[in-house]
Amino acid sequence: MMTSPDLERERPRVPDWRGRLVLYAKLVRLDRPIGIFLLMWPALWALWIAGEGNPPWRVVLIFVAGVILMRSAGCAINDFADRDLDGQVARTRNRPLAAGLIGPGEALGVFLALSLAAFGLVLLLDGHTIALSLVALGLTVLYPFMKRYTHVPQLFLGAAFGWAVPMAFTAVTGSVPWSAWLLFGATLVWALVYDTQYAMVDREDDRKIGIKSTAILFGRYDRLLIGLLQLLLLGLLAAVGYLTERGAWYAVGLLVATVLAAHHQYLIRDREPAACFRAFLANNYLGMAVFLGLVADYVLGRGNPVGSG
Repeated sequence: MMTSPDLERERPRVPDWRGRLVLYAKLVRLDRPIGIFLLMWPALWALWIAGEGNPPWRVVLIFVAGVILMRSAGCAINDFADRDLDGQVARTRNRPLAAGLIGPGEALGVFLALSLAAFGLVLLLDGHTIALSLVALGLTVLYPFMKRYTHVPQLFLGAAFGWAVPMAFTAVTGSVPWSAWLLFGATLVWALVYDTQYAMVDREDDRKIGIKSTAILFGRYDRLLIGLLQLLLLGLLAAVGYLTERGAWYAVGLLVATVLAAHHQYLIRDREPAACFRAFLANNYLGMAVFLGLVADYVLGRGNPVGSG
């Protein structure tokens, strides 16, 4: 018969409120902010183009805070959707929900609280932007479940991440021009690139448990198709630059992005999971290069637009 101390050792320790906050922070990946950056760069691209290099800082702050909240909410609903699958994947089995450290109801509660906070921020903007934000919420909820039904869940991720682009243009200018939709397309293609690299990390585990992804769909043509998507991404960004009359500094940003994309191809050359994950993480610098090129072009390159003679 077990003694009282033995029973105490067997019983799992329930964290206090501070411990639960740490678990919630891990649930929403605050310790892994790469998703925040990958969502934030397209929003900043759009804000700077819509604001012609000088977007309203109130709007910028609302979007930055909204990005952090919605990416965090997306992680919570993603883990809720994958609560029966994450434990079967080496990379995700220690997530708080998969490990049983928090319950599904708590994850849903975190998602709802963060979504409401983000919606509260959007209410500070105009009615058209508020309406567009409802589409963003729908895409955020829809994406985690798509990997069960389609081999291209990355398209839904790209749409969810890219929806910040039309929202930013509407918030700043009240309209969504053709160049904004091209930028949305570029963001969607970029998500196909980096999330395929991410899915290459889990490809073997995903095959075993029936999860679908572009990494599985592309098969042995994965590097080729990622390369073609990278070229399409750069082409769309160049088209955006042409339509918005960007100049040499923006071109420099795209050149740096091209070099970085080539380096990502080098990293995934052997399809080794750790290297594929490094390629995924390195996309942060590609987004940063495009943004810094935009900023430099508006600050230093005024009066020298593309096609100005």
